Amino acid sequence: MNFLHYQLRLSRGERVRVSLDKAANVQLMDTCNFNAYKRGGQHSYCGGYVKRSPFYLSAPSSGIWHVTIDLGGYSGTVNASVSTC
Repeated sequence: MNFLHYQLRLSRGERVRVSLDKAANVQLMDTCNFNAYKRGGQHSYCGGYVKRSPFYLSAPSSGIWHVTIDLGGYSGTVNASVSTC
């Protein structure tokens, strides 16, 4: 599976800004769920299919968080930037 990946250390409630050049799946997850995602397994996340940019997410708790961006198996590429705000 092709995806963009960003690893961030976030405080609880800290916001993440995701800018996209096209609609894509955006997911914020902890390390355990990120590992399941990479294996193609069932995982929990915040986010979903995003049609408007920028898109904002908030960290549910403090720690290491992973933002992934993918096209759900469809061909093509997506350009993105991720930052905290």
